Amino acid sequence: MRGACAAAVLLLSACAETGPGARQPVAFSTLAGWGPDEAARALPAFLEECRYLGRLPAEASLGTESGAGAHVGDWLPACQAAARLPADDGVAAQRFYETWFQPVLMSSSALFTGYYEPEIAGALSRGGVYQTPVYRVPDDLTRARATDGRMVSGHWQGGQFVPYWSRARIDAGALAGRNLELLWVADPADLFFLQIQGSGRVRLPSGQVVRLGFGGRNGQPYVPLGRVLVRQGAMSEDDVSMQSIRAWLTAHPGQARAVMEENPNYVFFTALNDVPAGQGAPGALGVPLEPGRSAAVDRRVIPLGTPVWVETRLPAPSRQVWQRLVYAQDIGTDIKGAARADLFLGWGAQAEQGAGAMRQPGRMIALTPRPVVTRP
Repeated sequence: MRGACAAAVLLLSACAETGPGARQPVAFSTLAGWGPDEAARALPAFLEECRYLGRLPAEASLGTESGAGAHVGDWLPACQAAARLPADDGVAAQRFYETWFQPVLMSSSALFTGYYEPEIAGALSRGGVYQTPVYRVPDDLTRARATDGRMVSGHWQGGQFVPYWSRARIDAGALAGRNLELLWVADPADLFFLQIQGSGRVRLPSGQVVRLGFGGRNGQPYVPLGRVLVRQGAMSEDDVSMQSIRAWLTAHPGQARAVMEENPNYVFFTALNDVPAGQGAPGALGVPLEPGRSAAVDRRVIPLGTPVWVETRLPAPSRQVWQRLVYAQDIGTDIKGAARADLFLGWGAQAEQGAGAMRQPGRMIALTPRPVVTRP
């Protein structure tokens, strides 16, 4: 699960207006770029998702309390139908989607951002330049249901459930001496951006790569670092990007820690020992994230597992039209509402560059499962 979204590193609100006609059924013919080729390319990701859904109880919730797609069982008939499709048959794949799903316009003015798996330098033990710990989930960190029904993270103190230690308290040593260190990294900013992305890869001096996945969060609020730097006069709103923030932290090592501690939110990790190098880390649904096919959404309005049609453009310099089917397989701290999605772009330098620059408007349509008609 994502620690936060890439846009949250930036400055502005993560929410966008849903626009006129939002949450209304629309025809497949209105989806720009939809056709047999895209249906065929998108189908393997749906089949992979179905393998994970099939392991869950039919009554398991996928995020929303009610409505089409709210529970695992709502998707199983479509999964069974997809499994019977002939391979590499675009016409059959298109017919499948159009038979089993109803497109619903979520937003005509959605905001799309991107995220990725960073690779950073680290070591299994402390020493030399490796002085910043990457912590596993503490045993006293727990989750409880708030009065409004939300699940929140924190710990018990004096009979009260409160948020866990803040970033500043943890940086000051609140968790030291508890044998919670998974790894040690060379740059505190590396850890900060690893926490924003929610998963990543740590390359050891031997060349071995350790995969890390989201383990939990401390329950403290997320404060976008771009907003902090603009408020302090360090940069203008127009200059804020993931790359510009990272450059500022590198250029101001004496101030970097204090600025990062303005964001009290903190993410803990777990080691992913059996994830192949060519596969993304598991998202909130448990499905390995696939570059260009997985997205983080607000599961309170779009259930996990939902196919989502995206119409947008890639950022400059390419400005390429991006029209494709993705799957709601992840969530993020600042992904809120029916007009937001964070697109998983993969790993490596190109994915990092694209995720840092991605902040594009567009149209978002959810494909909800049609009711299964029982025939006598």
